[in-house]
Amino acid sequence: MTASFPFHHFTGSHTEVGRQHGAALKDQIALHLDRLRRRFERQGFTLSQAEEAALEYRSSIRDVSVGLDEEIAGLAEGAGISLGAAFLLQLRAEVFVQLVGKHGAEQECTTFAILPELGASDRGFVGQNADLPAMYHDLMAVVHLAVDGEPEVLMVIPAGQISYIGLNNAGLGVFGNYLHCASWRQGFPRYLYTRVALRERSVAAAEAALRQLDRASSRNVIMLDAAGSAVDLENTAETIVALHPVNGFLAHANHYLESTLQHNESNPWLENSEIRYARLASSIAGGGTHIAPADIAAMLRDRSDTGNELSIYPEDDDRDIAEDDRNMTVTSVIAEPGRGQFWVASGPPSRYEYHRFTFAPISPDSELAPADEAVL
Repeated sequence: MTASFPFHHFTGSHTEVGRQHGAALKDQIALHLDRLRRRFERQGFTLSQAEEAALEYRSSIRDVSVGLDEEIAGLAEGAGISLGAAFLLQLRAEVFVQLVGKHGAEQECTTFAILPELGASDRGFVGQNADLPAMYHDLMAVVHLAVDGEPEVLMVIPAGQISYIGLNNAGLGVFGNYLHCASWRQGFPRYLYTRVALRERSVAAAEAALRQLDRASSRNVIMLDAAGSAVDLENTAETIVALHPVNGFLAHANHYLESTLQHNESNPWLENSEIRYARLASSIAGGGTHIAPADIAAMLRDRSDTGNELSIYPEDDDRDIAEDDRNMTVTSVIAEPGRGQFWVASGPPSRYEYHRFTFAPISPDSELAPADEAVL
C-alpha cells in the first residue's frame, strides 16, 4: 500500500506548539480519548478516574521540564479537552498499571541501530517496528516540531502524544521498546524520555540527561548520533544500564538483555520477544558492510515465523480480546540522523511502503535525499 501518515509542522514556544498540535489533530485526539475511555471502562474505571491519576504525575514532569508541561497544557487548549485528558495521553501505560494493577496488552516493538561501519557509504541508521494495540493505527501522524531555542524534531506520534520516536536536526535519533517490570511508580513518564533526549546533540549528552530522570516506569531507549555513536539504555524505574554495539550494531525487543536486570523480567510474551530479537540481530549480522535503507526495510518486513513475525498484522493476534487491543505494527521507521531524514511506513511494512520525511526540501538532485530512495 502507498498510504502515508498525515504530516504537520508546529512552531513557536512550547505552549504555541502544543496549541497547534491540539488544533490540527483535534478530531483524532477526541477519537484517541474515546478509545482510551472504552479501554479503561473494560477494566472497571472511568475516564475521569484515569485523568485524575494522570495529573498526579504533573509535578514530576515540571521538575524536569516546565516547557513540556506548558506544551501539554497548550495541547489541552488547542484540542478543547481537559488538562487531565491531555496528561493522560502522555501517561496511558503508567495510569493503566496504577489503576488496573497490571500491564496492558503491550507486546511492543523491535528496534535497531546500525553503525556507519556497516552502513552503505558509511551511513548510520536507527529505528524500529512499532507494535501497539490496533486502536492506534489510524491515530498516527508525522510531526515536525520547531520549538524556540531547541533542536528541531521529526517524530512519528499517536495524536495528542507530544513524544514518541524520531530524530532531531542536530543529528540524534531516539527510539524505544516497552519493557515489563514490577517496579512502576509515580515519576517522569517513559514516553517523554524521547523529548528529553532530543534536546541534546549527541548520544553521550542524551544518555547523561536520561540518567538524571526520576523515572516512573521502564523503557528501553536506543540512540544513534551523526558521529556514529550508539547506545541502548535498558532501565527499570530505579536502575539504568548501557549496552554498547557489538560487531557494529545493536538490536532489541521487549526483554532485558543485561544479566543484572533480568531478575526484573515480567514479560508474559518472553519467548516471542527473544525470537524477534534473535531474528533481527541475525539479519543485521548477515547483512554485510553495505547495508542500505532498502536492506533494512527487507529485514523489518520479515514474516517468516508464524506467530513471531517482525511485521505484525492485527489478524495475527488470536487472543480472545477486544479487536482494538489486538497487537499490530502500527508503523515502521528507518532513521538516518546524519542526513536528517527518516522513512516511515504507515502500517506493517510488509503491507505498506516507506515514505521519506526530511528537515530540508526534497529535490531530484539533492545529496541529502536521493530521489531513488523517496519510497522503499
